[in-house]
Amino acid sequence: MHKTELIAALDTHTLKEAAGLLDRLEGSVKYFKIGSVLFTAEGPAAVDLVHKRGGKVFLDLKFHDIPNTVKGAVKNAQAMGVYSVSLHLSGGAEMLKACAELEKRPRLWGITVLTSFDEHNLFRAGFRGGIDKTVKLLAALGLDCGMDGVVCSPLEAWRLKAAHGSKLTLVTPGIRPASRGDDQKRAVTPAEARANGADFIVVGRPIIEAEDPAAAAAAILKELK
Repeated sequence: MHKTELIAALDTHTLKEAAGLLDRLEGSVKYFKIGSVLFTAEGPAAVDLVHKRGGKVFLDLKFHDIPNTVKGAVKNAQAMGVYSVSLHLSGGAEMLKACAELEKRPRLWGITVLTSFDEHNLFRAGFRGGIDKTVKLLAALGLDCGMDGVVCSPLEAWRLKAAHGSKLTLVTPGIRPASRGDDQKRAVTPAEARANGADFIVVGRPIIEAEDPAAAAAAILKELK
């Protein structure tokens, strides 16, 4: 049976807040996302904090630069012992291959189209093929260039799973257990993401902003089963 793992996003502003959230989620969540907000505030100490609690880190800094720079960043991430990192597939084949060819590296998860984008915003950003086509082309590029997985909306996940099967791990943010008004344009429930083939779901605000984060995480894990 297909298994979908939960990644809890440590989208906090301080190490103290992150530690409090880790304490409340101890024993229930194994994977944690560290993004640009916490990392720019606390740096590698945030990664160390998760590791000391026995968790695995998805370092979601969305690298996008010249090949040698991104390769160096991935090497530094490996030195920190993170489980996975994200990098923009739109950075191109040369950048992606430079990272994939590293002898020792974390899992490489390529960003397709951010879940905050709708068709209008994507068009204004210069992508003329539409969301579905852009996601499909970028995912194929990632597979060709040695990526271990791709980050996409759950709405596109089923197409990628049908096209590539287990060749690409599918990581899906934009998960909302219930309808709420925020900046996620293409969000679905945990159960829908699982049904669409997601291997990992990334959940931030529905856990962080919950009155009881542990109960919120438990409800999501129950739904995934």
